[in-house]
Amino acid sequence: MSFEALGLNPAILSSITEAGFTAPTPVQEQSIPLALEGHDLMVSAQTGSGKTAAFMLPSLSRQVEGSPLRATGVRVLVLTPTRELAQQVSDATRVYGKNLNWLRTATVVGGMPYGAQIRSLARRVDVLVATPGRLLDHVQAGRVNLSEVETLVLDEADRMLDMGFIDDIEAIVARTPATRQTLLFSATLDGTIAKLAARMMRDPKRVEVSNQKENHANITQTLLYADDMSHKSRLLDHLLRDVNVQQAIVFTSTKRAADDLANTLADGGFASAALHGDMNQRQRTRTLSMMQRGQVQILVATDVAARGIDVQGISHVINFDLPMQAEDYVHRIGRTGRAGRDGLAFTLATHSERHKVRTIERYTEQSIPVQTIAGLEPQRAPRPGSGDRSGPRGARPGFRGGYSRDGAAPRSGGGYRNEGGGGYRGEGRPAPGFGGRDGAAPRPQGDRPWGDRPARSAGTWSDRPARPAGDRPQAARTWGDRPAGDRPARPEGTAPRRFDSRRKVA
Repeated sequence: MSFEALGLNPAILSSITEAGFTAPTPVQEQSIPLALEGHDLMVSAQTGSGKTAAFMLPSLSRQVEGSPLRATGVRVLVLTPTRELAQQVSDATRVYGKNLNWLRTATVVGGMPYGAQIRSLARRVDVLVATPGRLLDHVQAGRVNLSEVETLVLDEADRMLDMGFIDDIEAIVARTPATRQTLLFSATLDGTIAKLAARMMRDPKRVEVSNQKENHANITQTLLYADDMSHKSRLLDHLLRDVNVQQAIVFTSTKRAADDLANTLADGGFASAALHGDMNQRQRTRTLSMMQRGQVQILVATDVAARGIDVQGISHVINFDLPMQAEDYVHRIGRTGRAGRDGLAFTLATHSERHKVRTIERYTEQSIPVQTIAGLEPQRAPRPGSGDRSGPRGARPGFRGGYSRDGAAPRSGGGYRNEGGGGYRGEGRPAPGFGGRDGAAPRPQGDRPWGDRPARSAGTWSDRPARPAGDRPQAARTWGDRPAGDRPARPEGTAPRRFDSRRKVA
């Protein structure tokens, strides 16, 4: 199918032809005709599937058919979870609306100065792309008019809910007309997304394109086990020195780790840069621009960059740290293999992280093949299948004595002890062998001497004579007035002493 067959406005068709788009993707084929008819849509689509064009092309086309210059407020409102995704949508809107001279687009996101945003909102805005928190600030300050919104887009709605934007979204939607068209795009359409749609949409049409596995069929995934962080670093260096690496994203779990790793790679001769949430918007925009121009080959990022980055030259994705959520793994590796290209995704994991690997495999419903690199093999070779548990079971390292958990042979060094810290003696002693003394003869049970020492004879406890009670005369003590020592006598007074019965209660 061609874009011409979808029913788009000729001005929009001219723009996308000039941009080099030749044929619509599956999500565009199914969504655009329904959106042009004015239906509310719930669309399940993954990143890299062309969903931005799926909602922006029909939204712009409908505006051309209307009366674009008569409106004074925002007519197309797009909410996104991250600043990067908002910027990506804004850039795409300018490409799609290149031949619409009257089109004005504004971007309102956190991390940027209010002044420039206030100035852009003071003019007429046709398409507003925003993150929920910053937009709500402007709305409550009376700087944005949402009473003329005709199309509302919730891009990556599941991510916005995960980030806690539900209250902000509902407050924003309450200020838009009830007659608006709502287009919701999400990785899943069940659970909280379905409840959100029930409150905000009118008889929505569902479009479900494909599942996770099909979307990543062109990405070769590989799992490499490492003994420790030093081993991980050597594996990473080997992977990045591959001549086939055009550009790569390396994911870490913390912002500090991203900075440290980016600096280490730069010291090793790589053109690397970090991207994380502690950077202000100007720094993040500059870093992404350098990535798109090819000035940065290796981008070290946290999961904040897993959504919204669209750089066509990314050939490799490397999970230096495993993600906290299995869903984030899908979005991470989706940064490569864009627009039908092939991509490579490597995951570095220690043996203690095998449970996280199994969680990812259950979520994606496919196993990640385990490989080793010659000369960089882990000392503890993985068994076939990442889910296999290797190593001895039972006794835990560092525990001494007693029995192993599964009832196997007793561990050496053990023994029963009484409360006082000594071993049991006489009657009631545990059966022979519980002390772990291999080959020891049975010991007699019953009354017996405590050792080789002769029994103590009855009598005094020592040979010393009895000590007299004392040489001091035992005169009767007087109880009259006497000095309390060298200290001067306490002056008489009426103040009650502490806890004295005469003490008055205030």
